[in-house]
Amino acid sequence: MASSAAADVVETELFPFIRVYKSGRVERLLGTDTVPASLDASTGVASKDVVIDPATGVSVRLYLPPAAAASGGEGKKLPVLVYFHGGGFMVETAASPTYHRYLNALAARAGALAVSVEYRRVPEHPLPAAYDDSWAALAWAVAGSAPGGPEPWLAAHGDASRVFLAGDSAGANIAHNVALRAAAEGLPRPCAAIVGVLLVHPYFWDPTNAMAPALEVRIRNEWRFMCARPDAGVDDPRFCPTCAVAAPRLAALPGKRAMVAVAGDDFLAVKGRAYHAALLASGWRGEAELVDTPGQDHVFHLMRPGTEAAADMLDRVAGFISRA
Repeated sequence: MASSAAADVVETELFPFIRVYKSGRVERLLGTDTVPASLDASTGVASKDVVIDPATGVSVRLYLPPAAAASGGEGKKLPVLVYFHGGGFMVETAASPTYHRYLNALAARAGALAVSVEYRRVPEHPLPAAYDDSWAALAWAVAGSAPGGPEPWLAAHGDASRVFLAGDSAGANIAHNVALRAAAEGLPRPCAAIVGVLLVHPYFWDPTNAMAPALEVRIRNEWRFMCARPDAGVDDPRFCPTCAVAAPRLAALPGKRAMVAVAGDDFLAVKGRAYHAALLASGWRGEAELVDTPGQDHVFHLMRPGTEAAADMLDRVAGFISRA
């Protein structure tokens, strides 16, 4: 009995995300509900789940909008949106009600074929697993968009010359890092191109913007936990793209357009603004837009989808994609 009680002692708690017990048991405190892929009655968007790597179990949820009925011919295919969900690398999934609802709405409004990535999460799979899985999903989507490819939706309707990377919070961090990897390594098809990157309320560190000491300690502890390394520092270029060693790399960001969205009441807003400023200062030759929503907090558009502010954010993101 005593050993059982000891095993149930909390070893690590990162509220409001997760508890890890000495026994190794992981308790996720939010983002655990899931919904099946389906035909969404309100938007007409069809979705399905596809395992892309049986060895790791990594999968994607594809979203095909009604606009697909008019696509498929040469020059009429749909832009491909590769989306990375948030949740601190720890919680939420591509199948959560929050992201399923959002991707249905976004795919319909933007007229894009969306690929929502189910990457492996911390702590069972410390970073860089999420980065590697997300890179694999991008490569799979690009390769699958070739005529005659193994995934029929992508092969018939996906335009690999118009790829967008997007995510919120930790997913925005992933989108940035996957984009830079694409710039360094290239995509699996010569005709493929990332034309835009959307970072919504990105989970970044920035050394020039101080925060409350307790909050700084929390962020430092989170990053160590995510990397499963007690020596992991917040100056890691994956987490701090505006640090001196990382900032010059921003000039290599692929695509001609970027959108960085921040919420005024979100403590991460200063980090997002710093990223946007560093991107402009890097010599990057694209068009970088900053969407700054006052009076709103972190991922408000996902938590309160029926509000005017959420509707405006959906319009902005969808418009960014549909202009391709």
